[in-house]
Amino acid sequence: MVRPCPWGKVKWDDGSVITIGQLAGYVGVSIKTVRVHHDKGLLPEPGRDASGYRRYSANDVIDLIKIRTLAEAGVPLARIRDLRSATDGELQQALREIDDELTARIRGLRATQGRLRLLAAGHLAPLPAEVGTHLEHLVGWGFTPRWVDLQRDLWILVFAAHPDQAITLFQEQAEILATPALRLLFLDYDQAHDLDAENPRIDDLARRIADATRERYGPDERPELDASSEILALIQGTVNAASPAWRRIDMLIRARLDA
Repeated sequence: MVRPCPWGKVKWDDGSVITIGQLAGYVGVSIKTVRVHHDKGLLPEPGRDASGYRRYSANDVIDLIKIRTLAEAGVPLARIRDLRSATDGELQQALREIDDELTARIRGLRATQGRLRLLAAGHLAPLPAEVGTHLEHLVGWGFTPRWVDLQRDLWILVFAAHPDQAITLFQEQAEILATPALRLLFLDYDQAHDLDAENPRIDDLARRIADATRERYGPDERPELDASSEILALIQGTVNAASPAWRRIDMLIRARLDA
């Protein structure tokens, strides 16, 4: 007779039993894994025969298959142990949650696989078409190849790490550079790359950029204090690392805006 229970066990009336090696072989795990499951309370210790050997039944095979299936789905062993005492309703709810978590993981893995294939093809990350157009404008406006390459790398980084905020930041940057007076500041900033950090032109450029920042954002607001501060800090840190002159310009701008 088959007797249902919350964990889905069945009982063989003929009393058939198997050894720990046979159990491990049927399920495709090692004997050591079976013993670990005993130690962690996942699989109850079975009775022993007259010779002192563990003897397992069909129930144990079914239990071990379920444990292995859940473990392979990434469910922590402690959670699997708790599910042994769950009611039918609790077990079904838990399994639905596990399925949802697994679906999310699969979606993430597929996205990672897509990025990996792009990398293999020589593309670090896809950029929106408008970013490509913007980079072409930079060339036409007279920015150096060094600056254009840096901008491309920065936008790849931002769109990969913060896709939800990247487009908003990019559009603001594009709007700024579309303004001739502000674009001139960026061109001067680009040309300052090779200047000595103590060159007087550095101080004048920092003053002009600070004045333009106040005019755009207001006297009491700093763009790096908004929700995008982490991204802006990442961008500015990368730019500063490329040139001592750029690093000093940033320091002077911050000092003027804090004053």
